[in-house]
Amino acid sequence: MQDTSKQYDTVINNCKALFIKKMADYGSAWRILRLPSLTDQIFIKAQRIRGLQQNEVRKINEGEVSEFIGIINYAIMALIQLEKGVVEQPDLNTKEATNLYEAQIATTKQLMLDKNHDYGEAWRDMRVSSLTDLILQKLLRVKQIEDNKGKTLVSEGIDANYQDMINYAVFAMIHLKQADL
Repeated sequence: MQDTSKQYDTVINNCKALFIKKMADYGSAWRILRLPSLTDQIFIKAQRIRGLQQNEVRKINEGEVSEFIGIINYAIMALIQLEKGVVEQPDLNTKEATNLYEAQIATTKQLMLDKNHDYGEAWRDMRVSSLTDLILQKLLRVKQIEDNKGKTLVSEGIDANYQDMINYAVFAMIHLKQADL
């Protein structure tokens, strides 16, 4: 499990580096996005990954990794929005946004470590396509919860679904990096 923790950190550090660079370019313009908008952005990225996995012809020369990074970063933005609420104008500087990013990742990584312990790293035997399908399933669940105005009867909330999406995307990226070796 120690390898998983290090691999997780490597993936997240790459995602965070891109997040910080985009903060330098765009500021925290994402803070105006409502949760359904962030969910839709993640959905578009997951659908593109699925298309890349199913289609033999690619018309845009970008692979799955950049899309998984997008899923991770948009899901972290969604978790921040859940915590802080949506604003009318960008309100975070890079340091504040990075601190919030790191706090959400710390909670999400701990969830991964706990589940990984209980499931015995079963994700290592999964295909990237299955992880993609699980992300899409989580997205459909989130959309339904959003349509239900956040109310659930017996299910985990939106935050847990975003955390699972992050963790599945990290697992997929770990698999893809191993395939590149």
